[in-house]
Amino acid sequence: MIWTRRQALWTGGGIGTAALLTACGGGKDAASSPADSSGGTPRKGGTLRVGALGRASATTRDPHGNQGNESDYLIIALVHDTLTAPGLKDNTVGRLATAWKPSADLRTWRFTLAEGAVFHDGSPVTADDVVWSLRRLRDTPAGASRLPGVKAENITADGKGTVVLVSDVANAELPLLTRLSTFVLKKDTPDKEIPKAPGTGPFKLDWFRGGNARLLRNDKWHGGRVHLDAVEVTMFESPQAMANALLGGQIDLASNVGPVAARSAASRKDVQLVRRPGDMAMPLVMRTADGPFADVRVREAMKLVVDREAMVEQVLSGYGTVANDVLGTADPAYAKDLPRRTRDLARAGKLLGEAGFDLSKTYDLVTTEDVPGLAESATLFANHAREAGVKIKVVKQESGAFYEKTWLKGSFYTNYWGTNDSVIFLAAKMITGAGQNEAGWSDPGFDGAYRKAVGAPDEKARATALRELQRIEHDRSGYLLWGVADGIDLAGPKVRDLPRLPGYGRVQLERVWLAR
Repeated sequence: MIWTRRQALWTGGGIGTAALLTACGGGKDAASSPADSSGGTPRKGGTLRVGALGRASATTRDPHGNQGNESDYLIIALVHDTLTAPGLKDNTVGRLATAWKPSADLRTWRFTLAEGAVFHDGSPVTADDVVWSLRRLRDTPAGASRLPGVKAENITADGKGTVVLVSDVANAELPLLTRLSTFVLKKDTPDKEIPKAPGTGPFKLDWFRGGNARLLRNDKWHGGRVHLDAVEVTMFESPQAMANALLGGQIDLASNVGPVAARSAASRKDVQLVRRPGDMAMPLVMRTADGPFADVRVREAMKLVVDREAMVEQVLSGYGTVANDVLGTADPAYAKDLPRRTRDLARAGKLLGEAGFDLSKTYDLVTTEDVPGLAESATLFANHAREAGVKIKVVKQESGAFYEKTWLKGSFYTNYWGTNDSVIFLAAKMITGAGQNEAGWSDPGFDGAYRKAVGAPDEKARATALRELQRIEHDRSGYLLWGVADGIDLAGPKVRDLPRLPGYGRVQLERVWLAR
């Protein structure tokens, strides 16, 4: 049974009962299913040629760095395991960890490592390796938000197979927070050797050149059988170039290729279109700490200016859903009952007037072309704002410059979150002092609701705190979340068992196989 906060957390008297997890693949919570209706028996062998978006200037080889390229994250996630991973049935399933057990006060968590797990060089994975890796992660600039509430010195080993994490506060969601970035390396790996360091994942690195890589099957992977002989990852700087490569037979899978390519390929009988609803949040970020959007009335006005239905239809070609300024819309705990914001130019104008917003100025909205639709969303929003008398200039930045100059610092910019299945995971990025607090937001009410939600003594208390957290985020945060994009993959006719998880679950390619 998998221990999750959405199951019977307080069964009998047993919160301290260990939870044994299903294996990482092949069980009821497997991350993939047949990409089409042809089915068949998985066949061993073959090389899957994958296209993924990225830019050479933003390439990151460090598993604990900020991966601005989807191609980088895909490679890293196939080579290095995290402690836990997203699942289909439950938000959190085991990966390198096979069980976890909390203390009665929800502060101390004990993670049991997979028995027999080894690095690609054959050396066994120990708790000391994991502790060193998590401490290294925690000491990065974004470490406070990647492992919120857990100081480096409070990550320790208990023997060779158990890792202990002690949170500053009660945190029932700690296993969920270890899903996406807790990549494990060998203890004391020098920084200069990190790019080629052996991992524990289903594939091992053969070579890496200019953003492209070839990965070979790891026959000793602790998670079970891997079907493919190899995965070749090619980095593309535009969705259209990647889609053209798929249509031309140069690659077998175009990962997260976007709605325009989906619309173009929808009529092709030789192309599989895999649609993953609720995949990617695409907010506009308004800085709350200072600058023109520091006044909550200005932020609300911007949220009333946008025509959300038009954004989904025009930016996403209908491959998405309207959102309501709260991140985590695919979470079962998402508050669907919050008042739905609709376009109201009169109300927006009134709020701007009350706030003394200077309509004579032109305000920059910085965007990138890192994922399909980002730049288009900025342009369309600027058109909507113009109808309210707000002059917006769209400024496109190259990815490297964006992360150096704008992200976490800019007054107004577009961004995206490739995971959208947990309100609390994303809320952890917004609490005061979080390393990835993109809007520079600090709200005592929000921080308090977050602490209550993660430390709630029962499901009713948790639901109440989560509802309050989302209400505050909806009313006061610096996020204008107009819509959520579906994930779109295009695949050749031989590809089977592609992941159908939204968000970063799409990189779990270990069960994919190629039909003859």
